[in-house]
Amino acid sequence: MSATADRTVRAACPHDCPDSCAMEIGVVDGRAVKIRGAADMPFTNGALCTKVAHYLERVYSPQRLLHPMKRIGRKGEGRFERISWDEALDTIAARFRSIAAEDPRAILPYSYAGTMGLVHSSGMDRRFFHRLGASLLDRTICASAGAYGWKATIGASMGADPEAVADARLILIWGANPVVSNLHGWRHLQEAKRRGARLVCIDPWRTRTAEKCDLHIAPLPGSDGALALAMMQVLIAEDLLDHDYIARHTLGFAELAEHVRSCTPEWAAAFTGLPADTIRQLARDYGAAAQDSLIRLNYGLNRHAGGGMAVRNVACLPALTGAWRKAGCGALLSTSGNFPVDQHALERPDLYPDAQRFPPRSVNMSRIGHALLSADDPPIRALYVYNANPLAVAPDGNKVRAGFAREDLFCVVHELFQTDTADYADILLPATSQLEQYDVHTAYGHLYALANQPAIAPLGEALPNSEVFRRLAQRLGFTEAALHESDEAIAAAAFRTDDPRAHGLAPGLAERGWARLNLPRPFVPFAQGGFRTPSGKCEFHSAQLAAQGLPALPSWHPPRESAATNPTLAEHYPLALISPPARNFLNTSFANLPRFLAAEGSPKLEIHPQDAAARGLSDGAAVRIHNARGAFHARAVLTERVRRGVVVSPSVWWRKLSGDGENANAVTSDELTDFGGGACFYDCLVEVSPA
Repeated sequence: MSATADRTVRAACPHDCPDSCAMEIGVVDGRAVKIRGAADMPFTNGALCTKVAHYLERVYSPQRLLHPMKRIGRKGEGRFERISWDEALDTIAARFRSIAAEDPRAILPYSYAGTMGLVHSSGMDRRFFHRLGASLLDRTICASAGAYGWKATIGASMGADPEAVADARLILIWGANPVVSNLHGWRHLQEAKRRGARLVCIDPWRTRTAEKCDLHIAPLPGSDGALALAMMQVLIAEDLLDHDYIARHTLGFAELAEHVRSCTPEWAAAFTGLPADTIRQLARDYGAAAQDSLIRLNYGLNRHAGGGMAVRNVACLPALTGAWRKAGCGALLSTSGNFPVDQHALERPDLYPDAQRFPPRSVNMSRIGHALLSADDPPIRALYVYNANPLAVAPDGNKVRAGFAREDLFCVVHELFQTDTADYADILLPATSQLEQYDVHTAYGHLYALANQPAIAPLGEALPNSEVFRRLAQRLGFTEAALHESDEAIAAAAFRTDDPRAHGLAPGLAERGWARLNLPRPFVPFAQGGFRTPSGKCEFHSAQLAAQGLPALPSWHPPRESAATNPTLAEHYPLALISPPARNFLNTSFANLPRFLAAEGSPKLEIHPQDAAARGLSDGAAVRIHNARGAFHARAVLTERVRRGVVVSPSVWWRKLSGDGENANAVTSDELTDFGGGACFYDCLVEVSPA
């Protein structure tokens, strides 16, 4: 690391990114002085993204919360005074005890992927809230719809080996922007291009990734499912199929063929806004590539009303052409299903105390505003927020703010910084950064587990999630041993040791800080079938979906808000808004630090020059983006990177740093997706006016 470093500590990037990088931290006199990607970890390959390369600025930021505090102003004002940990924990325990005596389900935890570590995102926290009998949180805000559609077809979150994709000859990058959000995976896609592969990006926005591909196809937002159905129709009608693979390893092909007969490119053109010839040629190119094709999709296309079905439709394509036969080919959404995580051992749902008296209740995090404002029995009376910033990231933001502003809601926030959400806390607790805590990590973009060793002592009085819940458990008189285990003990139980995939993980994690799952290299999971579905086949027809009253076959589920499917709404709000990640933020992480705020500048709205001219908007003008749910302001960027009828606002800005106290979630809907109860962030019609 450095000739002057006292020691080098192995660590893991905790953020919500497929790459889950292995890191090395140089420490001198107890202070972290250098950070770099681990050169010996094959996927990280010595490199970090531009955000995490400056992670020490986050750790040592003067904005860090270092002491417990209690609110002294009105909710939302963000005025606090310092208190002791004893006072903070006694206050929380007393309120929880009082509420739980009537109905513990009136208490709700709210967390997501502020850290992806198993100890601090799904370990002691889940144990504590299970034992308390609190409401369960249905964590749906990002990937649940796509994961549901994928699993209904493939059976598990598995796919092509990310390190083998250089062998593909045609790669469809669908609803993904790996240059920004999967940098290390992009390295392997670039290698495929250097070897002669053709890269096609399918995205409503001409992203940085699209600019580097051979072809960009821009369907209207929410129309991916129709595009995939039309591709199936062409593949079947023109016999661009692997009949042997279909016969051996799929279920329901005859029904599928009949079902998609009418889903022609001409039919799909009306929904996608693409010429029928473009759709037909894409299908022919995909069919001609056959076993040498890869679809790298991400969760962009699952943030619509039909997001789950869209992912299901795309997941069917590789089985039609036999692309699963070859290493690095087929499709890849997530690798997370390869990791033999022992969820029961981590989360201990058996600790739930009285299911007969208080039947477990789930609350969908994507509708947190609705949940806080509803009169459900029981209504939510206490909220504990950690690893999340819902005031900025949750949809229908005005409803979320109204819910958090309830004076009768007891709210605890455990955070590194005073976020938008922290401003509404009654008790605000200081959290540790990744460099100050122990954890173990899986990944959803590669096949390596990682260990994170603490590199420095906690700053100020900061405590990790696990320690706070241990102390709360003690104050509430919970004596179960599982509520007092160390972080190391929790991590040791994270993987099922009887699963062959976990063989060799523990020694590798201890020695190097990373270890590859015990899987063949390259890993070609479905070359001989072996799908993780009930039938063991790729299920074009899903009896599981049918049993739930859902379409058994791949189908078209249109967006709720589009000119084609809701023309009355489109008369008032004719532009389709998508709000993908800003390059310099990671959700709302890093979005308060000076370096990244300066790089991002100010909230922007990319709009086609013709759409701008029709509204009297000039480049750089201040604009108001609005619909019936709310409004936010941004600076207009006139560009042909977006097609007519679509506008793009890179997100997610902290509200209080955005300039007008709002962000894109002022206009998004808290309606849910077809599968998995996911958020419909990109299913959103707006109008744009001069500010």
